[in-house]
Amino acid sequence: MQILITGATGLIGRHLVTHLLARGDRVSVVTRNVEAARDLLGPQVSIWSGLNQQRDLNGIDAVINLAGEPIASKRWTPQHKQLLCESRWQITERLASLINASSEPPAVLISGSATGYYGNAGESILTEEDSGHDEFTHQLCARWEALAMTAASDRTRVCLLRTGVVLAKEGGALAQMKKPFLLGLGGPIGNGRQFLPWIHLEDMLSGILWLLDHPLQGPFNMVAPYAVRNEQFAATLGKVMHRPALIRTPASAIKLLMGESSVLVLGGQHVLPQRLEASGFRFRWYELDKALADVI
Repeated sequence: MQILITGATGLIGRHLVTHLLARGDRVSVVTRNVEAARDLLGPQVSIWSGLNQQRDLNGIDAVINLAGEPIASKRWTPQHKQLLCESRWQITERLASLINASSEPPAVLISGSATGYYGNAGESILTEEDSGHDEFTHQLCARWEALAMTAASDRTRVCLLRTGVVLAKEGGALAQMKKPFLLGLGGPIGNGRQFLPWIHLEDMLSGILWLLDHPLQGPFNMVAPYAVRNEQFAATLGKVMHRPALIRTPASAIKLLMGESSVLVLGGQHVLPQRLEASGFRFRWYELDKALADVI
């Protein structure tokens, strides 16, 4: 297939490009930094410096939209919230517009979202049928998804990736999580009871390829079948790293440091990948200790 990817230099995107090329697909990527993308992704990838020159997406078989400013990189000032929204909404709206303008549109748009769609959901068990709490992460993801769905037609199916914390050998949230453990200062955050939806990078990539190759559409929770609480995650991470996990970080300290964005670590969602499993997809990484041991 001829596949167009946004966000191809990110954690998921760069590994996905490798998988697609290995199976014989042709890949084009949209990026603001052409030189960096070429160095990272190699000569087999076609580089687009933007979408402004495009009138349609004729000739593209599939679009995978992974673009977006990292949500946990800074405090959520009004300006940073706007950046988080615009970095997702604008490119998604443009892609949908180009798909709708195509006489032979791509057969599928696979577009990013996050388990933040559900907001801070407490003890509730969540599937794709559940609606989110009306807070910033829900508003961000709901608009993001709605823009992607405007590309849906009888010729283009749309899949939405409600992604949890992706566990990978390098980069991503785990790289930040490991730092206090390396110093012997690791442990639960707040009361430790909040659920943490996670997925191994390998299952994330396999899940995207599954959606690419099967006639599926709608939202999919991209998380392992067994969510864990923060205290269990901390204990398991400490065990795998051979470091103590005894120092609890008070919620008040996290709120002081992160402000409103502290909900990303003090809140949580008990999310199940109901629709992905129902479609026949099988996860390789079910158990957190084995998944962490693999990437660490």
